[in-house]
Amino acid sequence: MNVTRCDAAPRYHPPEHDGMACLRLQGHEAGPSDALWLGLSHLLPGGGTSLSASDVEKMYVVLDGEVVVRTDTGECVLRRLDSVRLAPGEPRQLVNRSNLPATILLAMPYPKRT
Repeated sequence: MNVTRCDAAPRYHPPEHDGMACLRLQGHEAGPSDALWLGLSHLLPGGGTSLSASDVEKMYVVLDGEVVVRTDTGECVLRRLDSVRLAPGEPRQLVNRSNLPATILLAMPYPKRT
C-alpha cells in the first residue's frame, strides 16, 4: 500500500500550464505505480493549459468548480463530478473561465515503453 497525504503530495510544474498548482497523488515521485499516475490540479480563475495533445489517453474529473474543456471538435463545460476522457493524440485545452478556483483529478497511464 502507498498512501500519499494531500498536504505532503509533491508539486510538479507541467509545461504550458498557467495559473495552476499541480500535485502528484500517486505514481512518479509520489510512489510506485505500474500502469498509471494520478494528479490533482487547482486552476485559478483564468488559469489553464495550452491546446496540446499527448500520446496517451487522459481522464479528468472535476472535483470542485467549473472547467471548460476545448478540443479540435468543440468545447464543453464540466462541473462538479463531471468527467471527460480524451483519446491519445486528441488535442485538449483546459480553462477556468469562472471567477472561482476549480479543482480537477487527472488519471493518466505511463507512456508505452519501446
